[in-house]
Amino acid sequence: MHKKGHYGAALLGYAPLATIALAGGFDVPAVAGALVTLGLATVPDLDMRIPGIPHRGPTHTVQFAVLIGLVTGAGGFLLAAGYGAPLALAGGLFGFATGAVAIGSHIAADALTPMGVEPFGANGPHYSLEVARAANPIANYALLGIGILAAVGGGMLGTGIDAALG
Repeated sequence: MHKKGHYGAALLGYAPLATIALAGGFDVPAVAGALVTLGLATVPDLDMRIPGIPHRGPTHTVQFAVLIGLVTGAGGFLLAAGYGAPLALAGGLFGFATGAVAIGSHIAADALTPMGVEPFGANGPHYSLEVARAANPIANYALLGIGILAAVGGGMLGTGIDAALG
């Protein structure tokens, strides 16, 4: 997929996390998480700019998703640390999930293409659903539209739950 498709996949993957955060009344972290997710959505494709790293190689693996999740999890923990241990832990978990989902959604979107991915590394299985070529504008815009709808729907649901509980 190209950028628009990856942004859509990231929003689609993040929508459940946003719903949970908003349902708990954590509006600022929900919006921040969306921005982080969108910011990370195309990070795996930086491999195309680094000599010696094959495209859809190490940056398109579950291990890379976990690594990015650990980095964003540490950030979430540190940002929430001033609010006590329970919220620091929640911030860390939310940060981890946000980073891992951003990279995982990229991998999943690339699995839709004929080129596919090897999410467990070069010696692991190859996955390709062959739905559309990466450059297919209809597929990219469709995925973007689906992601936007999911994010808006998740936002409305989470906000509605918070209001009903509140």
